[in-house]
Amino acid sequence: MPTFPPQDRFAAAPPSRLQLPPGPWTTLLDGLCARFPAIARERWQDRFARGRVLDAQGRALAADAPYRVGMEIRYFREVAEEARIPFQERIVHADAHLLVVDKPHFLAVAPAGRFVAETLLGRLQRRYGEPDLAPLHRLDAGTAGLVLFSRDPASRDAYQALFRERHIRKRYEALAPPLPHCAFPLLRRSRIVAGEPFFLMREAQGEANSETRIDVLERGESVWRYALEPLTGRKHQLRLHLAALGAPILGDRFYPLAAQAPDDYARPLKLLARSLEFVDPLDGRERRYDSGLSL
Repeated sequence: MPTFPPQDRFAAAPPSRLQLPPGPWTTLLDGLCARFPAIARERWQDRFARGRVLDAQGRALAADAPYRVGMEIRYFREVAEEARIPFQERIVHADAHLLVVDKPHFLAVAPAGRFVAETLLGRLQRRYGEPDLAPLHRLDAGTAGLVLFSRDPASRDAYQALFRERHIRKRYEALAPPLPHCAFPLLRRSRIVAGEPFFLMREAQGEANSETRIDVLERGESVWRYALEPLTGRKHQLRLHLAALGAPILGDRFYPLAAQAPDDYARPLKLLARSLEFVDPLDGRERRYDSGLSL
């Protein structure tokens, strides 16, 4: 696995992989320019010069290396100028196998879209100099709270199994309008499928593939504080389930879509991953971690 200096501002994530498709190109540079037309030729030349295009063994490749159909290459996604997310993460727990981190609102967990370095993964990799660091689950950029990272590839699958086999208990809190017509606690079950635009989800007819336990922690005049426990892990599940009940989470720009607006740091999504609880698969200890953030 290639390593990178802790202060390399572009080295924010493990490399992406590409198996070279058929084509008439004679050099890697020509083939990559054709494959990714939105990236200027000069940018690719700079990446090659800095050793940011690798073969499957992690060795740097030259721009004029022959283009071979089926060859696997690895390259680092880069965004030359990223806006700084003006909120700081906090380490809740660290050991040889795990990092437990309190993620602020607006910071993505992993590279996506216009953010590569300004992600939780990127920041942690630079802080610890660990290119093998990997998130064991995800939170939306807009959601704050606890995220679990694996530090040791040898023990990673044991911790990933906690999520696959639903042996980890995740509790969230949200602020949303009152639901006086509902009897709590309640179990919301529905079928969640891809929606339009592509980054949204929606509920559909058919067998349920998502479940959330919902209860009320505080009842204010215009805002209630809800306790949410997802029993499944569908994208945007908690946001969809509350919105479908008639209580979209405060600050939600997508559900309902009519509320969509640019990010506003003064109006974060009022959703917090409050706690994680599980039995450690390596030593059998019961672990519980709680966020220090609040809504």
